[in-house]
Amino acid sequence: MSPKTSESAGQGGGSGHGGVLTTGRVSVAALAVLALIFVFENTRSTRIRLLIPEVTMPLWMALLGTGLIGGLCGAYLVRRRS
Repeated sequence: MSPKTSESAGQGGGSGHGGVLTTGRVSVAALAVLALIFVFENTRSTRIRLLIPEVTMPLWMALLGTGLIGGLCGAYLVRRRS
């Protein structure tokens, strides 16, 4: 037997990814839901200064855009580590 076969046989022959509902996934999902609730509760328009120009947009758009940029940066850093 190869080492890979003997290791996976000792783990019950599963794929090695764990269950669908792990603690980490549940906590990330809960945080995402809370963030979306926060974003969509703040719907009034606000003035935002983007370096030089000043724009007026709904606050939820600015919060959602900031969250997406942060998520992309986090995904990039996680992908780069592995």
